[in-house]
Parts: sequence; C-alpha cells; structure tokens
Amino acid sequence: MEWIYEPWPWYVSGFMIALVMFSLIMVGKNFGMSGNLRTICSMCGAGNKARFFQFDWKAQRWNLIVVLGTIIGGFIAHEFLTVENAVAINPNTVSDLQALGFESAGKAYLPESLFSLDALTNIKSVSLLILGGFLVGFGARYAGGCTSGHAISGLSNFQLPSLIAVIGFFIGGLLMIHVIFPLLF
Repeated sequence: MEWIYEPWPWYVSGFMIALVMFSLIMVGKNFGMSGNLRTICSMCGAGNKARFFQFDWKAQRWNLIVVLGTIIGGFIAHEFLTVENAVAINPNTVSDLQALGFESAGKAYLPESLFSLDALTNIKSVSLLILGGFLVGFGARYAGGCTSGHAISGLSNFQLPSLIAVIGFFIGGLLMIHVIFPLLF
C-alpha cells in the first residue's frame, strides 16, 4: 500500500508554534537557533578564548533540544513523509532560475549547483557559501538573534527591536534575490 502524504494545513503548524511560544513565555524562556551555536561553542571551551562565550551555558541546554528536534524532524520528513523531491514553485520562477544556470530548479529542494558535493570543487560556489555563512553569522550577532528568534520569539513577546530586525531581514532578502543574486549568476 502506497501512502500519499499531504502537507499539514498552515493553521495546524501555526497553532503548534503558538502553543510552544506560549509555553516558553510562561516559563520565561526565549527561543532562537543562533543562540545554540553560542551554547555549543561555550560547551567546547570557547569561553577560554573569548569573553562572548563566557556565560552559564548549562542554563541553555534546553534549547539544544530544539536543534535535535529539527534534525530528527527533518530526517523523518525527508525519509518518510516526502512524496517527491521537488518544490512546487511558479513556472516563471523555474525558467528564471534555469536562465541563471540552476538546471535543477523545480526538480529538487536545493540547487545542486550550490549544494552538491561537486560544488565544493568550484571556487565560486565555495566562496559564496563562505561569504554567505559569514554574513548570516555577522547579521545574527549584530541583530542580537537570528530570523527564527526574532520572528517567532521576539514578535510573540511584542518586542520592537525584533520587529525592526524582521523588517531588516525581509528588506535584505529582497535586495539579495532581486539585485545582488542576478549579478552573481
């Protein structure tokens, strides 16, 4: 018997996120993925080299469960709940991406030209990945958190800095995809 999986309706996921955020607010916790990197670095002794990593990382161990859950959830979704390996995107977007050199657009979740093992032999791809990682890390540190922390946790707490950060994330994303990205490819 072949199982056919449909995506959950948006309101189920929205309700679950709201339930988790309400629970975290009630116990005085904040959610965010970039903070986990700081916790992991502190666990590994980075506090001996930089003051930024000198904090009570044991108080943040609970947030590492989010990372574990993300990894396990992603594995389960990919291995057991995915019917096909393509994302349903607009045909115009597929043709635009293919014109930029992304032949796998509309056929795979990630562009193979950037995320395959072969991409690690291409200096342009490696340079873009390193630069992108640096910019994301710098941006998350400069903004005091990542997109998930500000957009989910910060906005749930009605924090004005999180609203400003989320607006900045969206403006940056729009500039990247419509202005900078076409210049790179």
